[in-house]
Amino acid sequence: MYMIIFKTISHIIFTVTLGWYLIVNLQWYNYKIDRVIFRHKKYLWHILLFIVPVMAYYLTGKYFWIYFYFALLPAYYIWQRGLDKKLVFTSRVKRFFLFLILAVVFQDILCLVSGRCYILGVILPLIVAVIVSNIFEKILFEGFKKEAKKKLKNMNNLKIIAITASYGKTSMKNFLYQILDDNFNVYITPKSVNTEAGIIKDINTSLPKDTEIYIVEAGARQKGDIRKIVDVIQNDYAIVGKIGPAHIEYFKTLQNIRDTKMEILQSKNLKIAYVHESAAVKPEENIIVFGENIKNSFSSLDGLKFDIEIDNKLENFYAENILGEFNAVNITAAVLMALKLGMTMDSIKKRVLHLKQVQHRLQKIQAGGKLIIDDSYNGNLEGMVSSYELVSFYKGRKVIVTPGIMESTKDANIALSKKIDEVFDLAIITGKTNSMTLLDNLKKCKKLILADKKELQNILAKETNDGDLILFSNDAPTFM
Repeated sequence: MYMIIFKTISHIIFTVTLGWYLIVNLQWYNYKIDRVIFRHKKYLWHILLFIVPVMAYYLTGKYFWIYFYFALLPAYYIWQRGLDKKLVFTSRVKRFFLFLILAVVFQDILCLVSGRCYILGVILPLIVAVIVSNIFEKILFEGFKKEAKKKLKNMNNLKIIAITASYGKTSMKNFLYQILDDNFNVYITPKSVNTEAGIIKDINTSLPKDTEIYIVEAGARQKGDIRKIVDVIQNDYAIVGKIGPAHIEYFKTLQNIRDTKMEILQSKNLKIAYVHESAAVKPEENIIVFGENIKNSFSSLDGLKFDIEIDNKLENFYAENILGEFNAVNITAAVLMALKLGMTMDSIKKRVLHLKQVQHRLQKIQAGGKLIIDDSYNGNLEGMVSSYELVSFYKGRKVIVTPGIMESTKDANIALSKKIDEVFDLAIITGKTNSMTLLDNLKKCKKLILADKKELQNILAKETNDGDLILFSNDAPTFM
């Protein structure tokens, strides 16, 4: 009797442990099971922490529990401690565990009562929990979507600006907010919230009812993602920034990326859209193409200067806190939108002058006698190369910390390596995904592999000196 109780309780704990691994991965990949299976960067984790335990459970009989308690659970503990992106216990995650526990307990009771089960199953409860959870979340989601649409419809004085791009969405959103904030009651989607589900939650829980301008960042990983967002917000204005091969691993072609971004123009309420020339669209009455009107841009560690040609006149802009020549595109989009909303050129220029750099995007920090440039949220080839050109003018020793370009091609990382070799004295490579490509193509600068990001501070203390410039170029969580 005691052995039956022990095995049953242990079986429930084992199934929940596997469920923990599954839901952690699902949360990382936006609850897309296909991405967990086919897009994961650490398949060895799948093998050691899921497949091997399941096989051991069915093949080792009574000895399995020795392996489970004295090997697998400690391994899970060590693995979880090493993650920099741990499980967030959202309502969805809590519901998943509830469904899983109910499924495994119900199965075990049936097995014990009937006496027909040779071994208690673990796969069936996991499958049931995933299916029931997905059905339940879809039902809830549809209710939340209707609630969000109703709230927006009842906000009669609200104007909605939707922003998308391959690069610079968050920067454009924040720059536009800073320019408009003194003149309007403005609210923006927080941080990097840019999915349909995230935007719906933001509308229902956080959007103030007295908002005059709601700036929405729209992201995508596949065709139709932005169209779903537009269906909810029905934006009055649209900004399409620079388009390029970001997330090409998912979209396969640049044309697919471009077509997906252009879904932002499908709003029934669209009055005008500002579209970067990289989208290759023809100007129309309500589509203004920009990019060629940006002139004389120059970026240094002392800020960004550029001109915008507007109505055949060159308007001069200086952003004293903004680094990176590519930000001229992002600020131009914000300037054009602010002009459309009625702000004067002089007031816009004053606000551009004092724009604050977006956190983790070419953010300049002085620390311990060293100049740190935090560009850890910049993950595309063009933007990263631009940041290297920016720091190349620094006279001291230059150090880069980077995982390379994630969710991109080998050729892009080879091109990145060559630029790193031109500029930096030391390259500290984080993550395994691109490590071999980077190592093989770095010929001049000293290179180090950082196996554990927890050791980064010690490595920097040992390998860098006062007066060094340290650039954090892109970042990747441990599961990448």
